[in-house]
Amino acid sequence: MDFDFGAFPFLVEGLKLTIIITLVGVFFGSIIGSLVGLMKLSRFKLIKAVAVVFVEVIRGTPLLAQIFFIHFGIPGIFGVRFDPLYTGIFVIAINSGAYIAEIVRGAIQSIDKGQMEAGRSLGLTGTQTMRHIVWPQAVKVMIPPFGNQFVISLKDTSLLSTIAVADLMYQSRTYTGISASYFDTYLLVCLFYLAITIPASILLRYIERRLDH
Repeated sequence: MDFDFGAFPFLVEGLKLTIIITLVGVFFGSIIGSLVGLMKLSRFKLIKAVAVVFVEVIRGTPLLAQIFFIHFGIPGIFGVRFDPLYTGIFVIAINSGAYIAEIVRGAIQSIDKGQMEAGRSLGLTGTQTMRHIVWPQAVKVMIPPFGNQFVISLKDTSLLSTIAVADLMYQSRTYTGISASYFDTYLLVCLFYLAITIPASILLRYIERRLDH
């Protein structure tokens, strides 16, 4: 039996959107995560509490439930309608943001507290010390787990097909609905994902080795 490559153009289009959603979503997730991670380290209890609740709610609920709640639940209450693509980017952003917040918090706490004291002794404020001394060191610690989160978010986008985002999975379902070529199509889907995740993992290991030297 000949292998059916008919899904290939469909999957290429889906892969493009998958990568775009991941890049944009994780970009905003990094901003959210950095802010929330710093909030979790705040001396102000209310600010810290808000950050803790955000992280626990997002990490404690399934991504699929978050997708349905934002895309179907909120519009049902307020009578608005969200574009599936924007819903997808938003969900990836807040979901990755919650995990990145923990990466940021852990990285900062891993830096010796003496670094803060050294900054103060040089006449720097707490903010200046964080910006010029602690943060650059923490970023090196963040890079490997941040890369892992990027790969996780890339794979998580597959759930967005449930709200008709034309990503890799959605395009595969579209083609199998036409051709009924399930084995060939989903094998290609797996290979497409691996074509992104394996190089990303290799790059991460390379960066980790460079950072260790």
